[in-house]
Amino acid sequence: MRNNYPALVLNADYAPVSFFPLSVWSFERTLRNVLKGRVTVVETYDTVLRSPTFEYVPPSVVSLNTYVKRPNKVRFTRMNVFLRDKFTCQYCGNEKKVSQLTFDHVVPRSHGGKTSWENIVSCCAKCNTLKADRRDMKPKTKPKQPQVLNMKSLRNKYSTSEFNQTWVDYLYWESELEEDK
Repeated sequence: MRNNYPALVLNADYAPVSFFPLSVWSFERTLRNVLKGRVTVVETYDTVLRSPTFEYVPPSVVSLNTYVKRPNKVRFTRMNVFLRDKFTCQYCGNEKKVSQLTFDHVVPRSHGGKTSWENIVSCCAKCNTLKADRRDMKPKTKPKQPQVLNMKSLRNKYSTSEFNQTWVDYLYWESELEEDK
């Protein structure tokens, strides 16, 4: 039950601490920080959790009381590779669910390929098996390290359905606005 109450963590300026990955705390970590006075509760879930001696309304959004410097580059994670590649196999071009994706070394490790933004692409299991240790299959898009602004727009496009509704307002504060033409 406690896993159903994650909290979005905002910086002291009310912007998310991190988008990549999104700054979210577990129920336990949020409770610990609320009790220690390290965060301010901004939004709560519509439920009350009770024990014999304690009532608690779990926060859905908290703000740090002390400002934390945000990262200025995208962390190299499996989910960020999938997001950069728009959840699409870079060999067959089919969009897949996260559970159907893996990643592939464009230049195989056995041929000196590194595990880096420039050598890793999203790949479905079928294409990964087909490619194996070969070097003649080329990805549809040349892999490169993504820019923070590009990842913010991709995060908004692909992930909003997974967000708690109380988070949405806080996630769009950092989004770049489109100008009228």
